[in-house]
Amino acid sequence: MIAFELRLTIEVKSDKRRFLKMRSMHMSNQQIHQKAAVYSGVSLLIMTLAAFFAQGYVHSSLVVEGGPSATLANIQSSQLLFRLEILGWVIIIVTDLIVSWGFYQFLKPFHSGYALLAGGLRLIYTAILTIAVVNLISADQAVTAVSASQQVMNSIMSFETIWSLGLIVFGVHLTAVGAVALKTAKIPKVISTMLIMAGISYSLIHFMYNFIPEIAQFTGILELALMAPMFIGELSFGIWLLVKGRKLIAD
Repeated sequence: MIAFELRLTIEVKSDKRRFLKMRSMHMSNQQIHQKAAVYSGVSLLIMTLAAFFAQGYVHSSLVVEGGPSATLANIQSSQLLFRLEILGWVIIIVTDLIVSWGFYQFLKPFHSGYALLAGGLRLIYTAILTIAVVNLISADQAVTAVSASQQVMNSIMSFETIWSLGLIVFGVHLTAVGAVALKTAKIPKVISTMLIMAGISYSLIHFMYNFIPEIAQFTGILELALMAPMFIGELSFGIWLLVKGRKLIAD
């Protein structure tokens, strides 16, 4: 009888330890899930601001399409601003790395396969963007070189081409994120749909720019028409992650 009671006590204690361990693991996973939502949301907002500055303001102001001499003159007169653009791209690269991790961790409880695909594609895109930004650093270093205008323009064109190719991968990434979001009732369907629309738009537009250059004028018009879903898709998901996503309980 004493032996039975002793064995029962040991089993109860063992079950209690097992329960506490499982509870601790669940809390740990939940904390990671919540941090992933917050870090991703904040990173996406920072990335958006950095992109507005780097691409929307500086790059579009300094770079004159088909005008290497004018572009060089602009950069020479505003080299600090050009270097701030490069800094903006570095910030985007860092936040992209955080989002790669954050999206994977947040989406993993809903669909681990798609989450891994989405995170991996984001990492590939970030690697391509990094290679592209190296060309901007080369352009900055070539400003004082002999025949600088052509060197600078070649580096800038390489940046734009490599980045554009990377955006095809980025589009597939967004489509994968949207597909995961669509598979769970916890994420609003309107956000899932916008992510998929944004992903398809990015991939389509930049595929056309790179592989069907003869219709570049039409591609430009199409890009303007699709600008809203391309911009709103991921940004809306980032805001949702901060407001609602961090409160979700992972399965």
